[in-house]
Amino acid sequence: MRVFGVRHGQSGFNLRHLCNDDPTRPGGDLTALGRRQAASAAVRLAAEGVEAIYCSALPRAVQTARIIGEQLQLPATVDARLNDIRTGCDGQPVAAYFAAIAPDPLRVRATPDAENLLDYQARIDGFLDWLAGRPHAAAVLVAHEETLRIFQARGEGLALAAVVGRAFANGAVYAFELAGPSAG
Repeated sequence: MRVFGVRHGQSGFNLRHLCNDDPTRPGGDLTALGRRQAASAAVRLAAEGVEAIYCSALPRAVQTARIIGEQLQLPATVDARLNDIRTGCDGQPVAAYFAAIAPDPLRVRATPDAENLLDYQARIDGFLDWLAGRPHAAAVLVAHEETLRIFQARGEGLALAAVVGRAFANGAVYAFELAGPSAG
């Protein structure tokens, strides 16, 4: 299956450099630029034979997926497994989160109730394993920058440590082949 991971368009949280992993927190809507980024991603995806769109439950991802879906004439299915990593720092500066996990970005949790990156990878791999059993030739997954890092690690057979901190712009499209269950 060909998978197109799309980072959501720019949101108010992006402008304020704040963590957001709570879908109910106000302020996570797309900006005007974010809506344009989503529309550009839709143009990029128009000729790819996409059969399904899945997205995180966070408003910025849902709105991006709906813009893409309108262009591709497909509904967007919300799946909370694609939600952003639970940082434990919702509403706090992204810099504070990165400072908290700096000693070991794969294993450290910023707070006791947060996910670490390995936890998050297991959640995303669970979704991808489920998706691999669907009858789609091509699917779009609208999610978050950390999610695209995990997509890249899986799609290119890289260790998760190799993609830590790798940047994906808002509206970026990352394509990969989904061949089957994860190795881990």
